[in-house]
Amino acid sequence: MEYVYSALVLHKAGKEVNEANVKKVLEAAGVTVDDGRVKALMAALEGVNIDEAIANAAPVAAAPAAAPADAPAEGDAPAKKEKTEEEKKADEGAAAAGLGALFG
Repeated sequence: MEYVYSALVLHKAGKEVNEANVKKVLEAAGVTVDDGRVKALMAALEGVNIDEAIANAAPVAAAPAAAPADAPAEGDAPAKKEKTEEEKKADEGAAAAGLGALFG
């Protein structure tokens, strides 16, 4: 994720997003640079208009959360159920797996 962030920082600063500049940003942040990942990032960004990509992504990030489908109706007593540790871990694992899809 830090590789994508470095490209965004360079873009925001008005600097050219290239391998050398991405490496400099990562090294300045104390990240051990993997040349293969830098090359992969550059290949993925080839032909991409970063401003357009950000503009298209912003409405998705700002979308309000939908109400849960199983919300109790008015007059119904809310059922209190404590999640077990296994259920919490499963929820966290599912959320982490979904985040990976955001960055390829």
